[in-house]
Amino acid sequence: MSPDAMITHFVGAAAVVIVVAHAAGRLARWMRQPVIVGQLIAGIALGPTLLGAVAPAVARQLFPSAIAPMLNALSQLALVVFLFGVGYELDLSILRQRARTVVTVSLAAFLVPMAAGVGAALLFREELARLGAPAGMPVSAVLFLGVALSITAVPVLTAIVRENGLAGTLPGVIAMSAAGLIDVMGWAVLVGALLDAGGHGEPHWGVRLGLTLLFTAAMLLGARPLLRRLLWRRHLDASYRLAMLVGFACASAWVTSALGLHVIFGALLAGAVVPREAGGTLDAELVRPLNDVSGLLLPFFFVISGSNVSVGGLDGAGLVVLALVTLLGVLAKVGSGLGAARLCGVGRDDARTIGVLLSARGLTELIALNAGLQAGLIAGPLYSVFVLMALATTIATQPLLALVRWLADRSGRRSGDAGYGDSPERAGPVTAPTPGAG
Repeated sequence: MSPDAMITHFVGAAAVVIVVAHAAGRLARWMRQPVIVGQLIAGIALGPTLLGAVAPAVARQLFPSAIAPMLNALSQLALVVFLFGVGYELDLSILRQRARTVVTVSLAAFLVPMAAGVGAALLFREELARLGAPAGMPVSAVLFLGVALSITAVPVLTAIVRENGLAGTLPGVIAMSAAGLIDVMGWAVLVGALLDAGGHGEPHWGVRLGLTLLFTAAMLLGARPLLRRLLWRRHLDASYRLAMLVGFACASAWVTSALGLHVIFGALLAGAVVPREAGGTLDAELVRPLNDVSGLLLPFFFVISGSNVSVGGLDGAGLVVLALVTLLGVLAKVGSGLGAARLCGVGRDDARTIGVLLSARGLTELIALNAGLQAGLIAGPLYSVFVLMALATTIATQPLLALVRWLADRSGRRSGDAGYGDSPERAGPVTAPTPGAG
């Protein structure tokens, strides 16, 4: 295929991806689901599951193999911009208000699903290997499968919290704060798994770990004051600052990718060290365009993710594993979050809400799965299983919240109180973090 033909195909494919994904996201929002649900379903539908099965000739014409590297590169750029914004918006100062409850809930909601995933990987290593796990189930693969069950999606959770009127309430604030800590712990374990899974042509994992720690220290100690000095000068054009910061994020992502990790870690780290405004507030002139750009480009990531999912490729064993993984993922998250919140004195209905909210995995799960797929820690039908599990747990969050409200209202009617949906407990002066793309 000539370069001109490749560009023509890419532009046509991009038009289809953007229109279909955003239309599906709009439909999902109308159905009271996060936008990501519709966009992920659109990505899967444009892959071998639907388009490739119903009209394979159209699929080959629309997405020829020659443009796959271009689509993949654009999806990685979308991840860098998105996760740079997530890192910038991550605010753990909220822990000062309810530190004990948030830390307890986050530890429980991370360690229990992590232990469940690790235990399942060790107990069923042969069955998982037949579905796409590495043969022999190395430590890196075991850790990765544990992380895959323990992640909570902060951006999707933020959208769910806001759409259900839970922003600023006790369960909303605790769930948002705990989810931030859960993802920090999850990314840390994922770094270890990817370091251990390095290819034969890469330096020893100990060397890469040392270089990673040095780079992280340099970013945490030196990048913020340098950025403030260079880019926070008076009368500096906001578009210029945005361009320089996105370039900074791409450079940081390049470093972590060169170290054998993934671009996602460099992008997150870059966002975390960007200076905030006076009082620790976010710069709206930075957050808004980052969300707009990542929201426009993320459908390309969903298409790349969906192109590796084949629902028709799941046999009976794969469907059983999907059902078990989904059930285990929901029970481990909801049960651990609910139990930890109750131990910290949170009311029954609020504790149920916290557990349900923490079960939403969404986009963050897909990003981790994409990193594991590129590192060879997951493949084939097993990758499809975990993508569908992420989709199912995200879709289930809204119905489960409705069930929690119904139980609370029923209990309130019996006791003569107002329903939970009428008067959720407020969290005082604490407010939920500013959301990223949902």
